[in-house]
Amino acid sequence: MPLTLTLTEGVLPKGQEQVAFARLSDAMLKWHGLTGNKVMTPNIIGSIHVLPEEHTFSGSKEAPVAFVEWKVPSFAFTERDIQLGYIEEATSIIHEMSGGRQPKEHIWVNVVHAVDGAWGIGGMALSNAQLGEAAAMG
Repeated sequence: MPLTLTLTEGVLPKGQEQVAFARLSDAMLKWHGLTGNKVMTPNIIGSIHVLPEEHTFSGSKEAPVAFVEWKVPSFAFTERDIQLGYIEEATSIIHEMSGGRQPKEHIWVNVVHAVDGAWGIGGMALSNAQLGEAAAMG
C-alpha cells in the first residue's frame, strides 16, 4: 500500500520527512486495526518527494504545501470513522511536525483505490479476498 508524501522544501525540518512518513504509515495501520500485522506492515511502502517552493502551488500561486496520498485496495478507508480519524491525525502530524508553521488548510490527504484483483505483490495479482485472508493470518 504505497504512501506518497509530497512536501515543499522547508515545510518540515530537514531530516524529519522520514519520521513523518513512519508516523503517517503507523497511523494508517492503527486506524485499520492492523498495528503489528506481519503481512500488511511490510507492504506499507512509498516515497517522499521534497520539492522547491517554486514547484508547489495553492490557488495557482507558489505556496508551501503537503500532500499525503495513499494508493490502497478498494476495501481500505471505506468506513467513515476511519476516513475522519486518519485525515485528522495525518493533518495534525504534518502540522505539529512543522512546528505549527504549515497551516492545516495547506495540508491535503487523499486516497486512491485500486480495482479489485489489480493489487500486485511479488508478481501476483491479488483480489480483495486474498488480501483480507493474508492480513487475517498476520
